[in-house]
Amino acid sequence: MSITAITGAQVFDGEKAIGVRTVIVEDGRITQVGGEVPGGAEVVDGSGATLLPGLIDAHVHTGPGTLAMALRFGVTTELEMQGTNTRGNRAHLSADDTVADIRSSGFGLTPPGGHPSELFPEGFRPGPPPGAKPAGPPPVTAHVTTPEEAVAVIPRLVENGADYIKFMVDDGSVEGHPGLPMLDQATLDAGVAEAKRHGMLTLAHTLTVDATRMAVEAGIDGLAHLFMDRPHTGEIVSLIKAADVFVVPCVVLNASMMGITGEELADDPRVARRLDADWEKTLRGSFGHYPQGQINDVLATVKALHDAGVDLLAGTDVSLPLPFLSGLAHGASLHHELQYLVRAGLTPAQALRAATATTARRFALDDRGRIAEGLRADLLLVDGDPTTTISDTLNTRAIWRRGTRVTA
Repeated sequence: MSITAITGAQVFDGEKAIGVRTVIVEDGRITQVGGEVPGGAEVVDGSGATLLPGLIDAHVHTGPGTLAMALRFGVTTELEMQGTNTRGNRAHLSADDTVADIRSSGFGLTPPGGHPSELFPEGFRPGPPPGAKPAGPPPVTAHVTTPEEAVAVIPRLVENGADYIKFMVDDGSVEGHPGLPMLDQATLDAGVAEAKRHGMLTLAHTLTVDATRMAVEAGIDGLAHLFMDRPHTGEIVSLIKAADVFVVPCVVLNASMMGITGEELADDPRVARRLDADWEKTLRGSFGHYPQGQINDVLATVKALHDAGVDLLAGTDVSLPLPFLSGLAHGASLHHELQYLVRAGLTPAQALRAATATTARRFALDDRGRIAEGLRADLLLVDGDPTTTISDTLNTRAIWRRGTRVTA
């Protein structure tokens, strides 16, 4: 049984920097933090570097090759917010140390013709390529228009292996499709209550203040987006805080919706060398549906939520390398999100916490997100010190997934 000792690195344990410690990895787990190097261990010199827990992207949509791409950037877990990687479909991924681990909501509750249908060109069918066979049961679609339908679909999603339940609360105004069919308050209330009766974590897709208020009043656990239609008020911040709702701001998505591209990120050689041509082109574009939005308002809202004590989780809403889903790239955009969180006023350590321990805690991923004895050895070693310079997260020296070192 091989033992790896990572020595000489400063350790950020998911909550805080704890100084230079030796970290011992054995059989896919962290077995020791601090102390001496055991005899026979393979020693990895971490001098001049910082050891972090593997990063977690709290909002993604996956496709062919995307989990491997995420792992190349030190993102060891992705949380899918609409897709097919539910429990019965992902054994092959969970066992594969060349790709990021995955959790999934399955399909979110939305009315027929509701979000996200407006994003796709006519005739486009998202999903596996023709002829591909699913690894497990077929996905449960969740088109609902009444409280009764919402209550009926929840147990089917649970049985299908959803890890959490997502609700789409979107009238299309931000995407340039005002008047889109949308869940009403009674249907949302009933669905959230039924999900909680099954012990499920609940999240809502909300891009406006009004949709945010609806979700919070329904008893939602987390918001998978941050509203961008107007500046925050003390009232909406207090409502979110009082309900102990967590927020995945996805600032990178809001920026893309406003026409802000990922050009600067794509120009960074630390990013460019890990992107193929399709992903580079995608990252250099933008959604561009909401040019009237103000990114500084979004950043101010992030800071207000943080100052109020709301749990912020780092996520991106990255999807597929398609021109109408542009401005984002798996793995790379999570590092961009961390930079946005710092720009909003979080310290680098607080931003790192949003991509590690806080997300693990809110999603009950008790085996990861921290560097502590007994946890999975999902680790990222980077040159420099991202607890003072957040962009140092891109200075990848080594990545481990369940203790297996990822090859370049």
